[in-house]
Amino acid sequence: MSNAATDRQPIQGLVAELGGDIVTTDPAVMERYRYDWARDDRAGMPLAVVRAENAEQVQAAVRWADTHRVGIVPRGAGSGLSGGSTAVEQALVISTERMRAITIDPGARVAIVEPGALNAEVKAAAAEHGLWYPPDPSSFEICSIGGNLATNAGGLCCVKYGVTTDYVLGLDVVIPDGTLIKMGGVRVKDVAGLSLMKLFVGSEGTLGVITRGILKLVPGQADRATMVATFSDVEAAARAVVGMCSTIRPSMLEFMDGPSINLVEDYLHAGLDRQAGAMLIAQSDAPGPARSFEISIMEKVCADLGAIECFVTDDPEEGEMFVAARRASFPAMERAGSLMLEDVGVAIPLLPDLVTGIAAIAERTGTTIPVVAHAGDGNTHPNIIYDPTVPGARDAAQQAFDEVIALAIRLGGTITGEHGVGRLKKSALPDQLGPDVMALSHKIKNAIDPHGIMNPGAVL
Repeated sequence: MSNAATDRQPIQGLVAELGGDIVTTDPAVMERYRYDWARDDRAGMPLAVVRAENAEQVQAAVRWADTHRVGIVPRGAGSGLSGGSTAVEQALVISTERMRAITIDPGARVAIVEPGALNAEVKAAAAEHGLWYPPDPSSFEICSIGGNLATNAGGLCCVKYGVTTDYVLGLDVVIPDGTLIKMGGVRVKDVAGLSLMKLFVGSEGTLGVITRGILKLVPGQADRATMVATFSDVEAAARAVVGMCSTIRPSMLEFMDGPSINLVEDYLHAGLDRQAGAMLIAQSDAPGPARSFEISIMEKVCADLGAIECFVTDDPEEGEMFVAARRASFPAMERAGSLMLEDVGVAIPLLPDLVTGIAAIAERTGTTIPVVAHAGDGNTHPNIIYDPTVPGARDAAQQAFDEVIALAIRLGGTITGEHGVGRLKKSALPDQLGPDVMALSHKIKNAIDPHGIMNPGAVL
């Protein structure tokens, strides 16, 4: 990009066009837009932050950036965990946090949603019509739909109901020349043309700025039964996951290892078993007697693999207490020190190899790596905790981070199941994809974003 990016004078034209409330250059305000939750220490200071209120303002900002060859970092709620919305020095941050409109069409069973709307707000709006939006990241109360779309977010129910891309029927995106393209609609089936929506979902702001999504809704979830099983070690729990998934399809199947259980217990005082080496939280929402049948299979699999205890409840509030404990794992770990965040995944049969391999890495590197997982998807979250004031601690954490990624690739897995590549995992992407796929990805990126202004330094 040209030196115009370092000249503050041209930004006044955009301020004049959109107004000082929309475009801010106040350093104190811009400081709040420099980081996502990954707290990437390479974050720069933006040239300006555009807090757009509609698609037209996004278009104006993108056209300005394209004209002046200034980088753009799209940003939602800032709850990302891979540095995908880390600010770039003297680039434009375009925040969609003010774009919050939600319209529910119960006849078509869709939600028409602006990107700043929170996942929880979409769920609540759909529930008023007896409908449900299933994708549910652990951070569903604070993460935005725009960020969910940008990273193809998953969540706890995705083992049965799928991830974000499975619910996208339409998408509006401002591409790098400022054109607003509209793809899809309220139609359930539509195979006209190339599958471009799948290209933009999960593209992490590298191809455009999402300004609207049309999301498929389903009937409200049925009553759930919950099974909680504890094990003496992570391998037995992981083998139970493999056993369950080879027979049934739970509506939720979550994993917590011993260190994560203890951190959450420190945080919530929920009565979790501190002596357990691992815990599974599984649910079935199958209709009628099938629900009890699925739960009985879960219990048998766990018992056959030496579970210390199996607890079953049909009480929604009681079951939600355990789900809430799983959702609390990230804030609980955050209290314990600085974090390096992982979300590597493997095919389900290889989950025991992944979790035991992570435990071996923690021991070898002398690091603390509590693991939680959307186990039914094979998607793990091994988060490395370290004390930045201890000499060498960050280096050891980085070594562990790199080894976990290498382990996932060696097992034929992925460096990210749902958080995205962002900036923190960019260097590992070629090892997973290989040179041919990387070359094709660069061709697509260059065709859509020839000047390289969209989220520079992220993903590719």
